[in-house]
Amino acid sequence: MECPFCAETVKDEAIVCKHCSRDLAVVRPIILEIQELAAELDGLQRKIDRVDSKLAMRERPVRLLLTYALCFIGPAVLLLLLAHYLIIIQFNLSPLILRIASCIIPIPFGIFAFVARKIDTLAAAVLGLIIGALAVYGMLLVVGMIDDVSIIPSDLREWREAVEYMASIALAFLTGTILATLVFRILPSTISTYDQPNSFALHAARLLGQHVGKEGLRRRARRIQDMTETAGPVLGVIAAAAGSIYTGLKSVLDI
Repeated sequence: MECPFCAETVKDEAIVCKHCSRDLAVVRPIILEIQELAAELDGLQRKIDRVDSKLAMRERPVRLLLTYALCFIGPAVLLLLLAHYLIIIQFNLSPLILRIASCIIPIPFGIFAFVARKIDTLAAAVLGLIIGALAVYGMLLVVGMIDDVSIIPSDLREWREAVEYMASIALAFLTGTILATLVFRILPSTISTYDQPNSFALHAARLLGQHVGKEGLRRRARRIQDMTETAGPVLGVIAAAAGSIYTGLKSVLDI
């Protein structure tokens, strides 16, 4: 914890600050209690955000969908179509460049969607699929109008490439949402080490050795809990990003 007098870091069990020599015996329990309350409030805020999203969808579905369309879906699709026009139509560059751009463009929109609306993973996946479907259809439409060809894929291979491209865009959007969850929600909660760790983390900490004091055991359990809470989103970001890159570049590189 931080000393309330000099703001230097001291051990949780310290009763005197080693930096300013001020007595912490009285203020330490108050500080720990405040931090525990802050952690509980953070958890309650997450629940309130989820409830607000569900109520908004039930009470004002048209308004909410319009907000999603104007803030996330529309701008992302337009940027993807602009990238397609400039890279493929205007400058006749390699499709690989377009696929790489399509793996990058949706990410900030996924981040913005979480920051602005606190959307969950399922909602992000749905929005990503909508963005991917509209963008791929728009690209096919542009090519069909310019080259006077059918906008509908002609065989199974073309259908597979279109679906994989759509999935790549959707996974890129999902990557942004999971990344925002990690940065704005998971990491800040793991930085605070004052709330009590769960029973699983305490049990794991005891298995690693019981020859530590109560505070030492709590810190060890908290570190274990922080790692387990952070591992899921980190793996989610890696998996979603890898999936976006693989499905986006698969047909271009003939993997």
